[in-house]
Amino acid sequence: MLEQLKEILSNKLKVSPEAITPEATRDDIELDSLAVVELSLLLKSELDIDVSDDDLLEAETVADMVALMETRSAKV
Repeated sequence: MLEQLKEILSNKLKVSPEAITPEATRDDIELDSLAVVELSLLLKSELDIDVSDDDLLEAETVADMVALMETRSAKV
């Protein structure tokens, strides 16, 4: 899931791949609130994972974002 997030962040949102580590914060990867909205939409369209931008904004690190993605992609 981390690799999928890295691909979206680097290819679609132009975040430096080297900056995307599990412990990196949104500030570290320069992901502002508008980019978070775009990321939420991309997760839905690219991976069919429904994570709201509000939830992503609460995620402090890339690892937190990945955990959200894993939770939301889990099939019951």
